Formats: sequence, C-alpha cells, structure tokens
Amino acid sequence: MDVIFTKLIGTLAVILVIAGFLGGTDVVSKVTKTERRWLYSVLFGILGGLFGIYGNISGFDLRGAVISVRDMGPMLSGFAGGPLGGLIAGLIAGAHRLTMGGITAVACIIATCCIGLICGFVSVKWHDRIRKSYVALLLGAAMETFHLGVVLLIVRPFETALGIVRQIALPFIVINAIGFALMVAIITYTEKQKVLVEEKSRIRSELEVANVIQHSLLPAINEKYPGRREVDISASMEAAKEVGGDFYDVFFVGQDSLAFVIGDVSGKGVPAALFMASAKITLQNCIRDIPSLAEAVQTANNALCAGNEVNMFVTLWVGILDLNSGEMRYVSAGHNPPVLIRNGVPDYLKTKSGFVLAGMEDMIYKEYTLTLEKGDLFYLYTDGVTEANSAEEELFGEDRLLACFQNASDRSAAEINRSVKEAVDGFVKDNAQFDDMTMLCFKYKGPKTGEEKEV
Repeated sequence: MDVIFTKLIGTLAVILVIAGFLGGTDVVSKVTKTERRWLYSVLFGILGGLFGIYGNISGFDLRGAVISVRDMGPMLSGFAGGPLGGLIAGLIAGAHRLTMGGITAVACIIATCCIGLICGFVSVKWHDRIRKSYVALLLGAAMETFHLGVVLLIVRPFETALGIVRQIALPFIVINAIGFALMVAIITYTEKQKVLVEEKSRIRSELEVANVIQHSLLPAINEKYPGRREVDISASMEAAKEVGGDFYDVFFVGQDSLAFVIGDVSGKGVPAALFMASAKITLQNCIRDIPSLAEAVQTANNALCAGNEVNMFVTLWVGILDLNSGEMRYVSAGHNPPVLIRNGVPDYLKTKSGFVLAGMEDMIYKEYTLTLEKGDLFYLYTDGVTEANSAEEELFGEDRLLACFQNASDRSAAEINRSVKEAVDGFVKDNAQFDDMTMLCFKYKGPKTGEEKEV
C-alpha cells in the first residue's frame, strides 16, 4: 500500500504544478471572459481530459487494473465547465484508458464519464459550496467510492474485482479526493486573484479620471487668465496619491480685486479630495457674496461644520488684492505663514492665525491689511513643501524654504515655484512624496500707467 501511495502522490504533484501554472496564465482567463459558455466548457473538458490521460500514462498495473489519478481530470472539468466539460473530459480520459486494455477498462470508462457528469451537475447546483475545501474533499471521496463500486459491479470474476478494490481502496480514494480538493483550491485562488487585479485596475482608472476632474476644478493660470498685467501668477498642485486635499484658487472679486486662496484638507486620497471640492466652492461663493473677508471666512466655516460628519478640517489662507492700490486684505485660518519677498529680502509674514475651518462653529477670524509695493513677490504654500522628508527622515523645513528666495526680486513667479520645487526634489531625492504639495506665487507689478489705462 505504501508503494501505491508513493506513486499516486508523485503523479498528483506533477498535475498540481501544471494546474497552478495554467491558472496563473491568461490562457484560461481569456476564454472564461467569453459570452459563449459552451466554449468555456469545451476548454475545461479538453484540459481535464489531458490531465486524465497523463494520469493513465503515469499509473501502474495491478492484476490487469490500471491504478491512477485519472478521475481528477473529469472531476475538475465538471466543477469548472459543468456537465458538458465533465463529459468531454470523461470521454477523452476514458477512451484513452480503454486503449490500454485490462480487466477494468470498460468499468473505468463508464465510471470516468459518469464522474465527470455527476460533478458537472453538482457544480451547477452547488458550485459555491464545492469551493469549500472539506466539501470538495467529500465530493472527491464520494466519486472515487462510486468508481470502485462500478468496478465491483462490472468486473468479473467478482473475487478478482474485490481483491483489487480491497488493495487500492484507501490510497485510491484518499489521493484522488485530496487532489480534487487542491485543484478546486487552486482554481478558487486564481479566480480571486484575477478579480482583485481587475478591481485594482478599475479603481486605478477611476482615480486617474478623478485626478483629471480635480485638476479641472483648479483655475488654469496662463496668459489669458487672469489676464491682468498688474500681477504675474504661477501655481501648481501635486498630490501625494492619485487625488489629494490641497487646493488653490484665483478669482476676481469685482473688476479690479483679485482673490488668492490656498488650502490644505486634513487627510489624503479620495475623502480629502471630495472635502476639498466642497470647501473650495463654499469659500468662493462666500468671498464673492460677503464684502467683509473675515465674515466671509466665518460663514464658510459654519457651512463646512454643518455638513462635516467625517470630522475633517481645512487650513486656509485667503487674500484679496486691489490691483490699483496694491492693498491686500487677508485672513489666515491655521495655515502656514506666506513668504513676502521685498527688495530681494524674503521673510515670513508674521500675523496671528485663526482656527482651522470646519473644526468648530462660530469661530471669529481677524482680517489684516498689507500694502504691496511694485516688484513685491508673495509666495503661498502647503505644509507638503516644508515637511518634505529626506531619506534620513529630515524635514525640508522653513529655513531651507526661505533660502530659496535669496536675490529673487528679478525672477518671475514661475521661476520662483520652479526653484522651490527643484530644491525640494534635490533634498528629498528618491524618497517617496509623503504629502500633497501646492504652491501659489504672484508678483505685484504695480498699477497700470496712464497710457495702459487709455489703451
């Protein structure tokens, strides 16, 4: 009996390796996607038949009976391809077994075909149950017991059939049942992996679309927009993931007043992106409708608190620049201090910041005033810039950021943003981006001259 176990296990191992290889390729998956179910069944019928033939070839003769793991092929085909698949596999493996002769040849072809059909009908009715290992094991054991029963009914003399069955029953049933259970486990696992891959691909595609939509919410700063020579503006937003919670905005509040907004939503990914869209639209509406900037921010805060079931918040800096006078009214709500570059000397704007938006209702915000001079540069950013990490877990920091603006008076806003980005990239090197990184820089070029106004 030990010899029988050893030979059957060796054949089983080879079949499982082949099955695992086929399950991990696209050979089967391409056909399984077809709407023609019969083609799917035929494919698995042929595969099961080939497994059965290999089982016949690698089996061994015992008093005129070929002992093998042939039945695993039809059982597998019945499970995956239904009755049609099981019957095809049974016919292929059984026909090959018939050519080998022996006293059990007829019994084997009948049993093998019946096993394929039975497994096919059982799979149609209870397919999900068979996926459970212990159910597959019991079904495999039942099929091999049935096979031995057919041998006892057909093979004559009965004493010879009984002697063969007694000698092979235990290893024959155990090995084939275990093999079928392992086959089902392999198919189930590969199907789950393919579903996961397809789901990840779908999510990735949707996130790419979301990324495009998110960037479309941000104003495209170019020669046509905002279309005023009094300011030179540059902005960029790079999300750490496909979508992020950072945002910037530039829009007119009246004919000669331009609003500059930058914000950073807590968290990352899709939830932050959705909250970012809500915050941006709410802020823009409030700033345009309410003359007092402090009251506009307070109203936006209350609106965001009202629908904030996920307990997210957003830091904000908003300023409204009068393009004619250079006067800028601004409010800070927990955001990083901006950098003012005047006469080539950079420094952080030191003002008291209010509480973050959506954190608590009825917060009071203070409005400050700053008069920009011709040639002044104003740089806004999110904490993804200063908190960029190097491989040594060191932060880029405010001092390194300030060093990027030395002798920057002659540079354009785009050059300022580019130099900061290059400095951060050089500091971070190959380390992964940890947080969203957003920059908004503008240069006040002074009011229009008399000739420009006339034109």
